[in-house]
Amino acid sequence: MSKKVILITGTNSGFGWLTVHSLAALGHQVYATMRDTQGKNAEKAEALSALENVTVLDVTLTDDESVKQAVKRVIAEAGRIDVLINNAGVSLNGVAESFTTADVQGLFDVNVFAPWRFIKQVLPAMREQADGLIINVTSGFGRVSFPFATIYAGSKFGLEGISEGLHYEVKRLGIDVAILEPGAFPTEMNQKTQYASDQAVFEGYGVIADMPGKMMAALGGLIQSHEPDPQMVADAVVGLINAEKGKRPLRTVVDPITGKYIEAANQAVAEQFAPGLTLFGMGELLT
Repeated sequence: MSKKVILITGTNSGFGWLTVHSLAALGHQVYATMRDTQGKNAEKAEALSALENVTVLDVTLTDDESVKQAVKRVIAEAGRIDVLINNAGVSLNGVAESFTTADVQGLFDVNVFAPWRFIKQVLPAMREQADGLIINVTSGFGRVSFPFATIYAGSKFGLEGISEGLHYEVKRLGIDVAILEPGAFPTEMNQKTQYASDQAVFEGYGVIADMPGKMMAALGGLIQSHEPDPQMVADAVVGLINAEKGKRPLRTVVDPITGKYIEAANQAVAEQFAPGLTLFGMGELLT
């Protein structure tokens, strides 16, 4: 296995934290991004920096220049970027009407625009080297939209849409784009669920207003009963990196609880996608 230069976001906890450890242990050169490395994430940054093969970068995902400088530094130090893993994300739930415009903008800035900032910056280098892998971590909610996760799902739908189209645009340039769709796992993201700002809206929803809380309680029960291991997601990332170039799957579901119906949805679309692309005169992009 060749050693890769890997840039990954959202590494202060959860999937990102585990993935950094897994990749570094394999000898890959890992650049791990997180924000506020001198403040609230100082201990996390210090712990990752102590690992062999890991460099921690303080990056503000919502700032174009911060992202640009991070990518520039990786290329200056390592000479290339082989893999970009857009893992960072935030969750915001509640009755859709309770989301303010600012709520939606903030959610999309992290879950959609931030991955695009990184993609935009790494693509020139990957095109020049005719090689690269971009892994975008979405969600099962990037395939189906559940009530009360409506706006969150919308953000993940957005990242899925970018990923799917880009997959075919850059494949023949030597660049693979892969989507990772995790289900529910006991990570800090699920434990710190936030709700939309306009709470007054709930008064007009009657008994339905209680549903977001019931949904989260049910989710907690499922996680407790199934005990899914977040390391499964880190292992899936490693698997995609190790897979043969040009033959990596577009979508990989990692969801031991409800993943079967997400996989079924993926399969149904895949069966019709190729004929559709061919119909629009782009069949050559499939090879």
